[in-house]
Amino acid sequence: MVARIRCGGGSGRPNPYGSCDGSASAACAYLYGYGMAFDAVTRYGVPDPAKRLWWLDVETGNAWSWDTVANAADIEGMAAFLQSIGAQVGIYSTSYQFGLIAGQLHPDSNLNGLKSWLAGATSPETAAELCSAPPLTAGGVVVLTQFTTDFDYNYSCLPPAPPPPPPAPAPVVAPPKPPAPTLTQDASGKKKPVLSVAQS
Repeated sequence: MVARIRCGGGSGRPNPYGSCDGSASAACAYLYGYGMAFDAVTRYGVPDPAKRLWWLDVETGNAWSWDTVANAADIEGMAAFLQSIGAQVGIYSTSYQFGLIAGQLHPDSNLNGLKSWLAGATSPETAAELCSAPPLTAGGVVVLTQFTTDFDYNYSCLPPAPPPPPPAPAPVVAPPKPPAPTLTQDASGKKKPVLSVAQS
């Protein structure tokens, strides 16, 4: 989305596309995406933004440039800000729409390796099959799919967490040993054993 360009801005990060000259260039698109993510995190009071997983919605229903390199730079700028605060980032799209919008990513793109949330299924069965589809970017993983009937539903591609291990058995405690007998004398002077009594 490069309808509005933010130049300068002071993001404090090097722009992989060079300097923004105020045009609808990839360099300006990168700054625009970075600023949009900054606004989404800071302007709307999202609590603990670094502890959240942020999904970047890449659909043809949104407004995009004809330039796929600029579109990719826009998305990369958004991801860059979120990654700079330590947040996790994923991409929501279909393989067709993402390719149409962002084209072929550069091997060094920070979008490579991100989680994918794939839309386009029409039933739970096809959503499960979509889990085995290629991720949206190289090195990524498909963690969610979406199917639509009367509503949109999400299907997790991650295996369920294993059950917790059973509790450890209680340690076996040996019974206390009987007190050792001691010798004493009766009235006639004979020694006889008696049990020692613990002193309180």
